[in-house]
Amino acid sequence: MKNVITAILGGGQGSRLWPLTAHRSKPAVPVAGKFRLIDVPISNSLHAEIEQIYVLTQFNSASLHRHIAQTYRFDMFSKGFVNILAAEQNLSNTEWYQGTADAVRQNLGRLTHGNPRDILVLSGDQLYAMRMAQFVQAHRDHDADLTIAVKPVPREQASQLGIMRVDRKGRIVEFVEKPTDPVVLDRLTLDKPMIDELGLEAEPGTLLASMGIYVFRSGPLKTALLEDASKTDFGREIIPSSIGKMDVFAFLYSGYWRDIGTIPAFHEANIELTHSDPPLNLYHRDYPIYTHPRFLPGVKIRNCEVEQSVLCEGSILRGARITRSVIGIRSMVRRGTVLEDCVVMGTSFDQSTNDVDEVPFGIGRDCHIRRAIVDSGARMGDGCRLLNTSNVQVHDDPAGNYFIRGGIIVIPAQATVQPGTVI
Repeated sequence: MKNVITAILGGGQGSRLWPLTAHRSKPAVPVAGKFRLIDVPISNSLHAEIEQIYVLTQFNSASLHRHIAQTYRFDMFSKGFVNILAAEQNLSNTEWYQGTADAVRQNLGRLTHGNPRDILVLSGDQLYAMRMAQFVQAHRDHDADLTIAVKPVPREQASQLGIMRVDRKGRIVEFVEKPTDPVVLDRLTLDKPMIDELGLEAEPGTLLASMGIYVFRSGPLKTALLEDASKTDFGREIIPSSIGKMDVFAFLYSGYWRDIGTIPAFHEANIELTHSDPPLNLYHRDYPIYTHPRFLPGVKIRNCEVEQSVLCEGSILRGARITRSVIGIRSMVRRGTVLEDCVVMGTSFDQSTNDVDEVPFGIGRDCHIRRAIVDSGARMGDGCRLLNTSNVQVHDDPAGNYFIRGGIIVIPAQATVQPGTVI
């Protein structure tokens, strides 16, 4: 693993996660109360002893840069690093990143400096725990040029992902990005004999989808990216054109994996972590997710009812009822408030926690909030009712203090919701 470089794609504008991405990139979005999405691929790499990691960034990257600089510091005797490769203009290139492949292409010189054997390409906006050493070893066992992590998905999700057909040895023989043609979908659908041959835990009628997680040998990656600079995306162009030219294999993954691409998906992934037996185990002592150590005190709870929830350090909860919710670091929830299926991000920096302001930091008294995301630093006055009883799917508050996406109410970072507001 010492001869592997990780390149983490920082993502585009993140429009589907807006307003969570209004002032930060997707990988910088807080998740599970105390982490950021970028911590997931970095931790997966570090657990595999892959310690040379680049993060390729472009949009709203200031908070991401700050988090990485504060969190991932190696000692002076280590060759490990987590370095930022921000999009830049120079004498040979005046364009920003045009896609996933173009981002890697523009940084190919840095990524291949030192002649690494393999380059691991990861997404910065996914939630999963994968043994990357097994992934890379499977790639080497096949003597593959490119290996793609794949997962069975139902037919209704196929139009959102790259779908492939493999032979009985796991070699990819066809790859179609986001197929919608029923004839193509039928051709790519797995039958029971193929499922049994591959040893998959899947139902007949499912399809194999790319997880957007790749490992390339350095030489073939250079060839694929440099032979045609007009190809800017891995899934749409580079991978389909590589089938038949390269040895491309699938790595079958059966664990938890979520692409945090939309507000409903982000909300659901967080709420799933509150389950008694969550699909992603964040409590594994040998496989922690690393993040910035904040040295905060424990949660202070006074006269609360809490059921099936995650409470993070530095929070103060007084006389509240909290159900199936994630309460992030330095959150404040006051008396009489009811939270159901909520993601409260708290704040990542010091703010006043007293009640002298007209609308103090945190969530006020006697509020009732259901199926909502309250972003960092938001203030909510007393008596607010955020319930979306009419099941509105999409709405923008003209004042910019709340938004609804997929039925989920989102209170943006630093927003102020006036006392008595009803949504």
